[in-house]
Amino acid sequence: MVLIKSVSGIRGTIFNKNEENLTSFNVLKFVSIFSYYLLKKEKKPTVIIGRDARISGSHLLKLISTQILNLGIDVVDIGLVTTPSVGLYVLKEKADGGIMISASHNNIEWNALKFFNNQGEFLTKKESDYIINYQIELNTNNLKLNKGKIKFKGDALDFHISKVLDLDEVLIKKIKKKKIKVIIDGINSSGGVALPKLLEKLNVSFIKLNCTPNGIFDHNPEPIPKNLHKLSSMVLFHKADFGIAVDPDVDRLVIVCEDGSFLGEENTIVSIGDFILSKHQGSTVTNLSSSNGLREITLNKNSKHYYSAVGESNVIDLMKKKKAIFGGEGSGGVIFPKFHYGRDALVGIGLFFSYFSEKNILCTEIKKTLPNYFMLKDKILLSNKFNFEHFKNSIINDLNKKKEVNFILIDGLRINYECGSWIHVRKSNTEPIIRLIIESKTKQKIKDLKDFINLYIK
Repeated sequence: MVLIKSVSGIRGTIFNKNEENLTSFNVLKFVSIFSYYLLKKEKKPTVIIGRDARISGSHLLKLISTQILNLGIDVVDIGLVTTPSVGLYVLKEKADGGIMISASHNNIEWNALKFFNNQGEFLTKKESDYIINYQIELNTNNLKLNKGKIKFKGDALDFHISKVLDLDEVLIKKIKKKKIKVIIDGINSSGGVALPKLLEKLNVSFIKLNCTPNGIFDHNPEPIPKNLHKLSSMVLFHKADFGIAVDPDVDRLVIVCEDGSFLGEENTIVSIGDFILSKHQGSTVTNLSSSNGLREITLNKNSKHYYSAVGESNVIDLMKKKKAIFGGEGSGGVIFPKFHYGRDALVGIGLFFSYFSEKNILCTEIKKTLPNYFMLKDKILLSNKFNFEHFKNSIINDLNKKKEVNFILIDGLRINYECGSWIHVRKSNTEPIIRLIIESKTKQKIKDLKDFINLYIK
């Protein structure tokens, strides 16, 4: 298995001895590089460390803490938390950086190191490239005589939730008055602890599903329809207003409607974006692989919408440049910069409950008010001889003859049609595939566009 190094951190399988996986050596190597990066800026840095409930998480947290302390850096261990909780706690403690131990929606055999800067945000591309490419030798000469000190703090989730409830946009009185009933799927990780804490504060009635934080995932942890059949069934059985699913580190949010159907992971940011734009005037940002739904709503509010390259840090970078008031990724990743620059399911839940309470209609009826699109997400296996640049240029050359299309080239190739349909193709950095996403108002158009792309796959 390949060790994946990107702006999202260092990720790999944990139980495989292959040197290209997330072995103890690789963990120590990249943690040490991150530590030296901080030591160049501060004589005595402090690092916040948290984890999700993965079985390997406790072991990795101890390993990482020991190494950082040996390098003379202070550690604040906040234990079992969400990924955005780490970023917020960096700000609370005025720390110099943070590390979250979580492989997000990947299966149980995976884990990852997610690095934060002193703004409580994921490292920028420039910062990430430094960590990924820096060469280091691990030996006892690296260790310092004056070790760092460690503190254990157990209030990170409570602090996170209190900040969510402090938002003016979270309509606590309306939510309590609505007397909402939900089913929550915490995937036996951090969400199993965080969601009940938040919902209790909102006086929301809830039934737990997979809320024991033991790291044993009841299903594939990616919160998409094919993995959430049990949640859908329970929503119907218990006649709940809707269901909530998150991934293991609680930065993605997906809603199941009262009839067991899915609001759709793309519609998480579309619906919440609609709510935010009803309160504030401003621009929005999504990545190139996200639905046009938020763009349509934004334009209807006489505001501007922008597309970024795929990846949370890329979305955030563009949001800052455009001073956007809302954004995110179509996988259910809500970014509300008034709160914090990072995907956050807890703030997403607070905002969606507010939207639901204010609309005062069923979840299925909310879906009908949103822009209606069909989307195909696919992977295409490639041969070793496949040349993505030739593939891309061939399409561009042929379509340039037509006036009803335009192209975005900042991340692979996105083809936009005047009718509102679009295609986004990107070559994977870790697998011999291209990722293909097509969106249109009709299923037939999606089929036609996929057939068109297949003509160029050789």
